[in-house]
Amino acid sequence: MLFERRLRDGIAEGTITAALRRWRRPQVVAGRTYRTGAGLVEVTAADPVRPEDLTPADARAAGFESVATLLAQLHGPADGHLYLLRLRRVDGPDPRAALAADDRLDEAGVAAIDLRLARLDHASTRGPWTAAALHAIADHPGVRAGDLAATLGRDVPSFKADVRKLKALGLTESLEVGYRLSPRGAAYIAHRP
Repeated sequence: MLFERRLRDGIAEGTITAALRRWRRPQVVAGRTYRTGAGLVEVTAADPVRPEDLTPADARAAGFESVATLLAQLHGPADGHLYLLRLRRVDGPDPRAALAADDRLDEAGVAAIDLRLARLDHASTRGPWTAAALHAIADHPGVRAGDLAATLGRDVPSFKADVRKLKALGLTESLEVGYRLSPRGAAYIAHRP
C-alpha cells in the first residue's frame, strides 16, 4: 500500500487513524503491519464501505474536513470498491532496519541468505539477478535507480521491485537518490568471492 506524504505524516503524528481506498480487490490484510516511509502502521480493519455509509467522523479520522472532501481526493480504478482502513501507529524500530544494521554473519547466516537469494533468482522470469543487482549497488552507491537499471539492461519498475526484495532481506538501504548496501549486505558480499 502506498502512503502519500500527508498520510505518512498524519499517521506518525497520530492525527490520522483511517484511510479510504478504491481497489478492485483488497490490497492490505487487517492485523498486518506495513511500512509507511515514516514508521510502521498496523491495519486494524479493512472493511468494504459504500459512500453513503461514510460519516463525518470517518472523514476526520482520515484527515479531511468532510466526507465530500474525502471522496473528492479518492483515486483508483473507476470499477473498484471502496475500503475504509483503520490504522494504528506502531511504535518501535522497523525490524527491517534492525536486520540491515546487523552485520554479524556466520557461515549459517551466509547460507541462509544464499538460499533466499537462490529462491528469488529461481522465481524470476528473467533468470538470476540478485548477484548483479547487489554488486551494481555496491559499486555505485547513491546512483539513480534508472541509471543502475540501465547498466543491468533492466526496466526501472521491475528493478525497483527487485531492490525492495533485497531490502526486505536487510541487504540494501534506500537513499534520497539511489541505494547502498546495508551493513548486513556489505558483510554478506565480503563473504562471497
